[in-house]
Amino acid sequence: MIKTIEAVIDEQGNVRLLEPIELGTEKRALVVILDEPTARIQETALLSERALAEDWNRPEEDAAWSHLQPAR
Repeated sequence: MIKTIEAVIDEQGNVRLLEPIELGTEKRALVVILDEPTARIQETALLSERALAEDWNRPEEDAAWSHLQPAR
């Protein structure tokens, strides 16, 4: 089985997989280093989503932005 998993490699060479995997047994892997920066902004947004949701998901917020919702 060949499966592609996205990962991030930090400055010290530590590999962090971006999704969980279950292999059952030890496997070999190839690592391809892409010449592009990691999406730190996206990661920060995901990590702060829970905290921001407390503010965003309030009736007052819904009322304030209701004029942008399509008519039912």
